[in-house]
Amino acid sequence: MQQLLFYFDLVGVFVFAVSGALAAVRKGMDVFGIVVVSLMPAVGGGTLRDLVLGEPVFWVQNTASIWAALAASALTFFVAGKLESRMKWLIWADAAGLALFCVVGAEKALAVSGSPMIAVMLGVATGVAGGIIRDIICNEIPLVLRDDQEIYATAAFVGAGLYCTIMYIAAVPVYALWAGMAAAFITRAAAIRLGWRLPKALY
Repeated sequence: MQQLLFYFDLVGVFVFAVSGALAAVRKGMDVFGIVVVSLMPAVGGGTLRDLVLGEPVFWVQNTASIWAALAASALTFFVAGKLESRMKWLIWADAAGLALFCVVGAEKALAVSGSPMIAVMLGVATGVAGGIIRDIICNEIPLVLRDDQEIYATAAFVGAGLYCTIMYIAAVPVYALWAGMAAAFITRAAAIRLGWRLPKALY
């Protein structure tokens, strides 16, 4: 189980780092800027989660996450010019990272706090905080805050919530992890494809 979580975390770091590197390439940044921006979504959400929980920051304990992010930024640096639509790739890499991180974040928060409510909140924070930092550095309105944006943070809430629900009912961690991740990604993917949005207040 711990090994599966470790791999989930590494994959999440990698795909979120790709999203950051693509955002930097779109802004015309040099290689240093690409590396810096790629690290923001890769480690930002997990860092926030660990600090709130009073736990050692994950990438300080094990630098494998940093190496995964650096590998993602290097790969993106060399192949980004061949991609037809960098924004499209960014959105889908971000969706994959969101799905992975919201569940990994919820798992760690539940294990430390024992509270499903805190686990869901920090699962969502783990999924969205890094992307917010990435977009602010790139002088963009964060995806989660855009008026024209499809369902985003709600997808993380669905994934983290389903994970905690399965753990509460059946306490089967492997099924909970896969189900939560799949639910978050499917929700986000459907929102991207179908343009789902939450209702707004009437003025």
